[in-house]
Amino acid sequence: MHPDWTARGEVAAVSVCVTVAVVVVFALGALGLARPEGARAQQGGTSALGLGQATLCFLACAALVAYGIYLIVPQFH
Repeated sequence: MHPDWTARGEVAAVSVCVTVAVVVVFALGALGLARPEGARAQQGGTSALGLGQATLCFLACAALVAYGIYLIVPQFH
């Protein structure tokens, strides 16, 4: 039995790329939440753009995590 190193390399590369993408999107969501803090201090309100950015980013992260769980758990297929 010989392992398929090309397939293992592809899985590793895709895993690393998706992990980096989720971390970047999550960081953008955190940045969106951090922006209203400055607006709150200056204007007394929250920034709708920052909250919208954070909401979209966190929903994208949740969707990617849910899709990963769907791929891993065979009962969901």
